[in-house]
Parts: sequence; C-alpha cells; structure tokens
Amino acid sequence: MITAYLVGISTYQENEDIEVRYCIYDDDELICKESVWREYRKPLVVTHWALLTLLKKLKEFEDKDITVKINDGALYEQIKGTSTSKNKEVMKTAKKVRERLEQYPNITVTNVGTDNDELKKWNKILES
Repeated sequence: MITAYLVGISTYQENEDIEVRYCIYDDDELICKESVWREYRKPLVVTHWALLTLLKKLKEFEDKDITVKINDGALYEQIKGTSTSKNKEVMKTAKKVRERLEQYPNITVTNVGTDNDELKKWNKILES
C-alpha cells in the first residue's frame, strides 16, 4: 500500500512561487521525499495544485492502493462534493482535482486535521 503525505505552502508575497512538499511510502519504507517549487497560485488553491503535482508522481503506482494524507478540510470537502464555496476559481480547480482523482481507481484522500495523532505524524514527516 502506498501512503503519501502532502502539503502545499504559499508565500506571503503575491506572485512568488509555491512550495509543494510530499513524502511517499510503500508500506513503511520511504521511497520518495521531495520539495518542489511551482508557479504562483492564489492561496485558496495552493493545496489543490499541490495534489495535482503529487498525482503526476503517483502515476507509476496507480495499480496499488494509494492513500493521500492532507491537512486541508476545505479541499477534502471539495473532493467529496460537500463544499458550499461559491468562489469560481476554487470550484474550477476542485473540479479539475476530482477529474484527475477519477483516473486513479484505488486512491483515497484523507484529512488528518481532525485526528490529533495523525496530524502530529503528518507534520513530523513533512518537516524539512
């Protein structure tokens, strides 16, 4: 089973790049830990674009069960379709994420923000 931990970090200055950090584990063995920079995105959709970046990397594992752990309740709701956001850019980007996730039949996205122990583990793993 593949487990990926993901965070998208926006900068405080407009028009500066965003940082995407992720770690990919196969069972409990670390197989990839990266921090990549992407072009500027509005803070509301940074984690969306981080997830799209990670999905490209996970393409080689698409035949396995994959769990992606994020700490973004808003994105989690948008993926599930329970969000009430009216922001057009957020809705457009969330639709793109859902469409991309449909290409991975064995993927599950979980939000660690509701579980204190999982949140601590997520934070420790993604520290640089």
